[in-house]
Amino acid sequence: MNKIVEALKKADTFFIATIDGDQPRVRPFGAVVEYEGKPYLCTGNKKPCFAQMKANPKVEISAVYPDKSWLRLTAKVEAIDSDDIRSAMLEEYPSLKGMYHVGDGVFEVLEIKEAKGGIYSFAADPVIL
Repeated sequence: MNKIVEALKKADTFFIATIDGDQPRVRPFGAVVEYEGKPYLCTGNKKPCFAQMKANPKVEISAVYPDKSWLRLTAKVEAIDSDDIRSAMLEEYPSLKGMYHVGDGVFEVLEIKEAKGGIYSFAADPVIL
């Protein structure tokens, strides 16, 4: 499994920071899939976070694990127009079907690219991803 996908799934809920003008914005995400070896997340194109990621694709992703270690990544995201990836996301997360469906003109999938960072802890050396 892709290391980024594995780390995000382990966290269950992860947080993505974007930029809105000169103001950082952070929101929780919980859906991530691997498709053809690459990591993808999803959102709706009517949401401010999507507009922010389109305007500036640089994001930071963070999560805390039950053992109190934490994930910290810098990355870029790119919207990918793929019904196959959308379908994979809905298959993996059926709860999303209440908000999105393939072909609705709203459901977006974004590839996580150029991710750098790792899993950190006060009790152990970092695990670089």
